Amino acid sequence: MEILAEIVLYLLQTLLEVLLQIVFEVLAELGVRAVREPFRRAPINPWLAATGYALFGAATGGFSLLIFPALFVHSPAARWINLFLTPLLVGLTMALLGARLRKRGVETIRLETFFYGFLFAFSMAAVRMGFGD
Repeated sequence: MEILAEIVLYLLQTLLEVLLQIVFEVLAELGVRAVREPFRRAPINPWLAATGYALFGAATGGFSLLIFPALFVHSPAARWINLFLTPLLVGLTMALLGARLRKRGVETIRLETFFYGFLFAFSMAAVRMGFGD
């Protein structure tokens, strides 16, 4: 019974971490959409965009620690698993969101792809893991 409780607790902790990162990533997406219009010119270099999203994710991770200083995942082993699992789930979520928006004819941003969504979430998770608790 104790093992079952630990499994349920781990799943709930992971779910909270995923939800936190999805919420912050969607807020970041809305922020990028709001400010991108005045700066639209030529397409940006993908490496520059990746660096920007990684820095933005790290900054968001730091900001999230001000709001939620305690990590949702407490076990050290589970934190390492979470460092990769959560960004994978968030990347998939952002890719699905991007696909739905494109299907509706909405112009998407790079954050609405798996790679950039994963990169943003991984940077956020790394900062939360490194500086949390």
